[in-house]
Amino acid sequence: MDGLLIIDKHAGLTSHDVVARVRRITGEKSVGHLGTLDPMATGVLPLVLGRFTRLAQFYNDADKRYEGVIRFGLATDTYDAEGEPAGAERPVQLTEEQVRSGAAKFVGRLQQMPPPFSAKKVAGVPAYRLARKGQPVELQPNEVEVKELEVTGWDGKCARFTSWVSSGTYLRTLAHDLGRSLGPGAHLSDLKRTAVREFRLEDAHTLEELESVPAGDSWDGMFLHPRLILPEFPAVTAPPEALARLKHGAAVNLPEFSKALTVRVFAGQRELLAIAKRVAGTLFQPKIVLIGN
Repeated sequence: MDGLLIIDKHAGLTSHDVVARVRRITGEKSVGHLGTLDPMATGVLPLVLGRFTRLAQFYNDADKRYEGVIRFGLATDTYDAEGEPAGAERPVQLTEEQVRSGAAKFVGRLQQMPPPFSAKKVAGVPAYRLARKGQPVELQPNEVEVKELEVTGWDGKCARFTSWVSSGTYLRTLAHDLGRSLGPGAHLSDLKRTAVREFRLEDAHTLEELESVPAGDSWDGMFLHPRLILPEFPAVTAPPEALARLKHGAAVNLPEFSKALTVRVFAGQRELLAIAKRVAGTLFQPKIVLIGN
């Protein structure tokens, strides 16, 4: 079974939990996700199945969009609502303008320290395992880009926000650092991912919807239409004589594209055959092949 599913993940499930359930539901063993989502978080978790797992390499640096809530006055050891308090709760005497101005200072490129309770490796061991044992966690900062961090609501203690960030950005750390910079401390109390690059929440399905598909029915209605995948690459329909060469990874001539560097090669409207790179002129070499022999 080859395709791309956008899952609307429930809170309490790890990304691995979702992958395991989709394997069971579909019977497809080869399933992977395009970007880990914390158990507390909900929303967009794109999954690639079968040969489409070969597309994962194009999403290593995918931007992501979120909406959520930051609660001020209490910091936690995990930087989110699932952690233990990192001290006593403090009074919050901030105005909405102060919170907005504080958030604006975190927009742009910045060096961000991953949370101690994270999957980042320390000498080959996930940081969260060391943190749970009370052992020191020595992580290195990563350069990330916060393209948007906008406060959309304020009730005197909690700030609703939307954000657009580069791959590798921790929203938990943003909440923690914002709380520390403004004084009373803060943690991330709610988070929903609304997009991973071209994958949007409005195109997502719940696991319950997948489980309701009758055995033997087509999955076309659940999979994202292949024409919507990697839209930055032009789409070309392969001539019939090119199919055999594509299946074996051989270069093919695509006369209608003489300037594009990379193209998506289709058979008809729905069947994505390959992602190909231009060798010279109109000759394209498949980078990955998504059809069998």
